[in-house]
Amino acid sequence: MKHKYLKNVATLSLSDEKCFGCGRCAEVCPHRVFSVDDKKAWIKDKDQCMECGACAKNCPANAISVYAGVGCAYAVIMGWLTGSEPSCDCAGGGECC
Repeated sequence: MKHKYLKNVATLSLSDEKCFGCGRCAEVCPHRVFSVDDKKAWIKDKDQCMECGACAKNCPANAISVYAGVGCAYAVIMGWLTGSEPSCDCAGGGECC
């Protein structure tokens, strides 16, 4: 099953003008949001984006923008990195959704 988040709320965007199709975004995206055809990346399903920011940080053309560091995806990633429990506080009690 593919992970889906809230429909039409992801901040992910891709500039066709800047993209030269290196494929880094497709390599680093944990949910395989990107695909590359004819030397251009494209977003297959924006609603699968967890806004982790890996694509934007690894894009040499600066063709991708995403407001990373928000919501539960960020909380889960920071929990993995720090060895702590995720806390995005969106459930009201300091726990992750």
